[in-house]
Order: sequence, then structure tokens, then C-alpha cells
Amino acid sequence: MAALNYKHLHYFWLVAKTGGIARASERLHLTAQTISGQISLFEDSIGYRLFNRVGRKLELNDAGRTVYAYADQIFTLGEELEEVMRFRPGGSALQFRVGVADAVPKAIAYLLLETALKLPEPVRIVCREGKLHPLLADLAIHRLDIVIADSALPGNVNVRGYSHLLGESSTSFFATAALARQYKKNFPHSLDGAPFLLPGEDAAVRPKLLRWFEKENIRPKIAGEFDDGALLNAFGEAGTGIFAAPSAVAKRLKQQLGVQQIGQTNDIIEQFFAISVERRLTHPAVLAIQSAARESLIIPNHK
Repeated sequence: MAALNYKHLHYFWLVAKTGGIARASERLHLTAQTISGQISLFEDSIGYRLFNRVGRKLELNDAGRTVYAYADQIFTLGEELEEVMRFRPGGSALQFRVGVADAVPKAIAYLLLETALKLPEPVRIVCREGKLHPLLADLAIHRLDIVIADSALPGNVNVRGYSHLLGESSTSFFATAALARQYKKNFPHSLDGAPFLLPGEDAAVRPKLLRWFEKENIRPKIAGEFDDGALLNAFGEAGTGIFAAPSAVAKRLKQQLGVQQIGQTNDIIEQFFAISVERRLTHPAVLAIQSAARESLIIPNHK
């Protein structure tokens, strides 16, 4: 076998990883014909066909799966090396590019991110907020270092990534003083018929809330549904309805919004994840976030 051509190996790896020549050509900014020709040269050089053609699709054969397993290790380690070198201490501030899924409560995001600013070396945070899928697309092409989300990496996205559980929190319910006086007594059954502000469909906590309402035979009056957590909190602060949030940020919400906590349940557990393209997290700011989460979010002995 001729000496291994790593450029050809990289082309093969991307085709196998992305699921086809067309997608790989978009990533590499090369024509499909060029990539197809380079892979044919690679197969000739190693003496094995690596794909079976099934209709219009390419599927890895046994030899292809073997080569892909090694290629994946090679290029994953290469990406991690790039990350380590980019974060090497220097004279300028360490850049930390983080995406925050809009379903993550802003108070939780701040609780996690503020620790990055307390590192011994200066840190400049570049924070992007939005829907999870576009953020994951930016993560895949290294425009972001991590994405903070309220769920693990979905199985229906074409992104190679790893979900790192940061922590968990029980759920508390908040309202203005006027609403709290009316609905705090006999919680949680007092929520039956109460005005309630529901998170949007992208929020992982939404189905948990709805199942809990059903379990407790509670039928609140939905006063509004909000994709944006900050807007939901603003309506809660104005007294439009009762709203739920992680218990871990109860103190912060009460101080910032002037609301009161009317109840809490361990039956609704919210989880928060750092999603990265690394198997092992290396960015100093992410490691600081992990450490803070262990102190602030994980609730021991919950059922």
C-alpha cells in the first residue's frame, strides 16, 4: 500500500460523517466530482473499496467502517489539538464563544457564565442566543465553543457532538405578591384554575409541567405561552400569571423581579447540558462552568 494520503483520508471521513458527497462538498467548498475522484484515488491507493452504492446513496462496507473508525479518531484528536492550541494562555483575553438555547432560563445562563469571568486570566465572552438547531450548526463548524441547552443533543440532527450534563434543579413556582396571597395556600392544588404562563414548545420542561399538572389533577388557566424566557418572566413580573423556574435561581428571581415563591416540587427536574464537539471538555471557561454547576445545580438525593 502507498503512503497514506491524509487529504484523501479527510475527504473520505467527511463523506462518511456527513452522509454523502454532496454534503461533504458543501463543507469543503469543492465540487462533488472533485471529491468523488479523490476518494477513488484513495481507494486505489489502499487497495480496497470503501463504499457500497445503494440506489443513489453510499454506504460504508466492512473495510470502510474499519477505515472510518481510525479516521474518526485521527481527525477528532486533530480538532481537539486545535482547540487546546487556540486556548493557550497569552497576552490577550481568552475568547469564549458560547451559544445559549433560548429555552434555557436567563438566570441559569448567567449563573453558569458568570464563573467564566472569574478565571485568573481575562476572558471575553461572545454569547449567542437562539433556537437550538441553528446553534448546533454553528457549533459543528467551530463558530461556537459550546452550546448550553436544556436537553441533550437531539438524535435527529446531523451534528457530531457530545452532551455533558452540567446539573439539575427542581422546579419552583413564582408570582407577584398579590397572586401569591391568593394561590400560595394549599399548593399545588391552588394552581387549579389559576392563571399560568407556559414555556414554549421548544422548552424541555414544558411536557414535564403538563404531565405533572395531569398527575396532580390540576387544570390551570393558560394566560400565555412564551418561547422567550425573558419575556415570560416580564409577564410574570407584571402579574399576568404564575410561572415556573428552576429552584436553583429562586433567590435571584425574587431579587430581580420582586416576585414570591409560592411552591416547589421535586417531581419536575430540569436538566442543563453543555454540548460540544469534544469528547472531553478542555476550554478553561467550560471547565469553570462545570465546577460552578456542581455547586449550584445538582440536587442530591432527589427522587
